[in-house]
Amino acid sequence: MSASTAVLKAELRLFSREPFSLFWIVAFPAVLLTILGLIPSFREPDPGLGGSRVIDLYVPVNVLLAMIMAGIQALPPVLSGYRERGILRRMSTTPVRPAALLTAQIVLHFAAALFSSLLVIAIGRLAFDVALPGHLPGYLLALLLGALGALALGAAVTAVTPTVKATTVVGSIVFFPMMFFAGVWVPVQAMPEVLRGIVEYSPFGAASQALHQAAEGGWPDWTHLGVTAAWAAVLIAAAVRWFRWE
Repeated sequence: MSASTAVLKAELRLFSREPFSLFWIVAFPAVLLTILGLIPSFREPDPGLGGSRVIDLYVPVNVLLAMIMAGIQALPPVLSGYRERGILRRMSTTPVRPAALLTAQIVLHFAAALFSSLLVIAIGRLAFDVALPGHLPGYLLALLLGALGALALGAAVTAVTPTVKATTVVGSIVFFPMMFFAGVWVPVQAMPEVLRGIVEYSPFGAASQALHQAAEGGWPDWTHLGVTAAWAAVLIAAAVRWFRWE
């Protein structure tokens, strides 16, 4: 067994013992979608939304919410905790490099968010008759870029905060605006035109629009994909530039 595989298996055992993290990543988006789907008016076609139902719009939003929960709320305290306790510094003196641990954490959080996304899509289809994504390649690309941006943002938050407490506070401050941009409070498609035009240039506003377009059966607008990819690249560069092992 390679050192990286051993680290991944060890981190998987530790990750499975964190029920609160798993709840917020895996269960919360599905629970939120179920609650919204039980509102009768959300299951009725809305002329103001081009005949779509509100619940149709919230499936891509909750898919993106799973990525945001994993990247901004769950991942940063773990990485910051390892750094604060000196685990990353001690690993740097062993054949197992700290990057192996960071990679394992990113893989596990992405896998949990992906499972949550599949659960949300399944609930939307089986419980509320929401159509499956009409353009699967475009949907997967938008999902991947959104996840990359969320995980990169979480890593950047970890990079600029010195302690676990600071990471938690900053992560929470960042989290709520990102939920708004993703359309959790109000779907991006239902926002006033001026506000929508602004939100679409945020990382998760663009990702939300790209997911919605792919869900409707079309290839996502290249502008939305480009904005999401650009934000992910900037956040990755910031995390790499400022991250410290100790």
